Amino acid sequence: MWKSNKRLKICGRIMSIVILMSFWNYPVLGEQLTVQPLNSYESEIKRYSDYEVDTLIEELTEAALEAIEQAAAEAAKAMALSMLEREAAAMREATLQQAEALRWRLEAERQIKAVKDAKRVGIKNAIIAGAVCLLGGLVIGISGTIYFGGR
Repeated sequence: MWKSNKRLKICGRIMSIVILMSFWNYPVLGEQLTVQPLNSYESEIKRYSDYEVDTLIEELTEAALEAIEQAAAEAAKAMALSMLEREAAAMREATLQQAEALRWRLEAERQIKAVKDAKRVGIKNAIIAGAVCLLGGLVIGISGTIYFGGR
């Protein structure tokens, strides 16, 4: 208990020192100035003539026009590139559609060939079945005639 009392006393002293220091008016952290200090005097102000002002305005105008022209050129390049990209995408889509159409055409041709082969096989099987039935009927008829005719 005595140990914890000593610790509490030390903690209380530190807290009281910190609280008292917070009331003092001295800068703890150096903050950056957000506004330039006002120390301009009449002797430090430079006076420009009308010619210098006009020259400066002309230079700024020329620089602005060059910047505008450069921005327009960049915009034209970007527009051309986007048009090329859209055209390439359209060509890719058309190629995919043509490939899909070719696949379906080949599938239809394969199905038509399979149907023709099935018809050919069916006709062949029907002829064979008819011939077997005819021969079977003849055999049964002749054998029946012989068997029953001889009695």
